Amino acid sequence: MTNILRAASLAAVLMTAAGTFIATDPGFASESATQATIPTLQIDRAMVDHSGDAIDKSLRAPDSSLPIQISDETADAPSAIEDAIADADSARIEAATLGELVLKMPIPDTLDAETQCLAGTIYFESKGETLSGQLAVGRVVLNRAASPRFPNSICGVVYQRSQFSFVRGGKMPRINTASNSWRNAVAIAQIARNELWKNDAKGALFFHAARVSPHWRLTRIAQIDNHIFYR
Repeated sequence: MTNILRAASLAAVLMTAAGTFIATDPGFASESATQATIPTLQIDRAMVDHSGDAIDKSLRAPDSSLPIQISDETADAPSAIEDAIADADSARIEAATLGELVLKMPIPDTLDAETQCLAGTIYFESKGETLSGQLAVGRVVLNRAASPRFPNSICGVVYQRSQFSFVRGGKMPRINTASNSWRNAVAIAQIARNELWKNDAKGALFFHAARVSPHWRLTRIAQIDNHIFYR
């Protein structure tokens, strides 16, 4: 009997120890352990620091009801663009006639090579013609420079072999740059390059003096003064 009691007591001790081990080891937490009653912790609200609860307003989405502030640089952009357009419009010379336009054209002190070649051709080929006739000659040179059938630059067209009779030995004769004829030629060259006036021989690639009859198999466009133009 005594042995039985000792065995029962030993079993009870072992079970108590095992239960204590299981309850304290998180790896073996049972459902009953998670449902154990936990004492309630009483907190004094006056002791809680609420300063961290404030939301940083700088991180909020902007209020659509507030006016949007635009920097001076951005605000000035539209007006700057409008001013540029207005300047471009005012820079375009207004004239009732081609003669008036020629008189109003500014003549630069120094010409680039292409304008020099074009003005030289107008000067030598048509300085005795009307301004419309000079413009038509200038446009022939420009049309050739834009055509795959000819050199792709103004000077290349002018100095192409056997094309313009005034070119001799690959050179242009001396020009009287103090003459009104040269001033007109420079003005017409600029007008032609910038398409500032209507050309009466639109699309022409060739011309010859009216006094000769080369019998070209080309489409005749117009006769202006003493030149006949073809394409």
